[in-house]
Amino acid sequence: MRESKGKFIVKFRGVRGSHPTPEFNFLEYGGNTACVEVNVNGHLIILDAGTGIIKCGNELMKDYAAQVKKEPIEATILLSHFHNDHIQGLPFFKPVHINTSKINIVGFSDYEEGLDNVISTLVFEKSFPLTLNDLNAKLSFYDINDNYALVYEEGNSSPVLRKIQSDEDYIPQGEEVVISCLKSNSHPKEGVMIYKISYKEKSMVYATDTEGFVGANKKLVLFARGTDLLIHDSQYTSEEYLNSYFSKQGYGHSTFDMAMETFSQAKAKSLAFFHLDPNYNDEFLLDIEKHYTHNCSDCFIPKEGQEIVLL
Repeated sequence: MRESKGKFIVKFRGVRGSHPTPEFNFLEYGGNTACVEVNVNGHLIILDAGTGIIKCGNELMKDYAAQVKKEPIEATILLSHFHNDHIQGLPFFKPVHINTSKINIVGFSDYEEGLDNVISTLVFEKSFPLTLNDLNAKLSFYDINDNYALVYEEGNSSPVLRKIQSDEDYIPQGEEVVISCLKSNSHPKEGVMIYKISYKEKSMVYATDTEGFVGANKKLVLFARGTDLLIHDSQYTSEEYLNSYFSKQGYGHSTFDMAMETFSQAKAKSLAFFHLDPNYNDEFLLDIEKHYTHNCSDCFIPKEGQEIVLL
């Protein structure tokens, strides 16, 4: 695992929505579904487990195999929700099959059986040869909601849940890494978790699978206020979203314009358009990117493997 003590590095592993696109004219931006790797102050945090998590796991295993003294792979996976394009890579994330690995899985569940049972049923028992209990890694599950933050305290490799009692609880103290969240109900049917990762004076917000409101989602605008990197759902062009024959309104996804509106109102420092429609090939996305970056040098469409160094 890469050394990230004192650093804050974001790496895009999968930027597509809905389903993978393994075609030659999708290679520039990539065809894997949602996954963003964050290495921050010695901790590995992975946002969503679409097919992009598979290569991340392969590289972790390669680094692990190269070590003389085997340091266990430790990671925290933040799940935005349980739709297939955000969980389909989890069974193929090789570290979960190694008995020295320590993997934390974080998410929100409205189901009575809890997060662990939801993952067990959806990802493994019904659609994979192994059950959750067959995995070798040490798995810890965190059911989270807006009232709590997940905190890596200084000197502790495992995160703890901290109840939010004041605005100060969102602010990292010293070497802490703070993961806070916002529940959005704009994505059918159970909503979606939006995450913020904060370290020292830097932060990033991951807002996938959210549909913009008229005048922007004010809760999200406040949540993302001043963030260094806003990763925002941008599945559709405005023309496709409002198409009179096949409108995408109500699907729970935003347009590039909606992402720009949130970015502008939140006064974020940079914007990554994310969860790209699987029908948009490289040529089409390049034209879109040129259109928006012509007037905004701080927005971009990320490519698989692209890194952003925040600290």
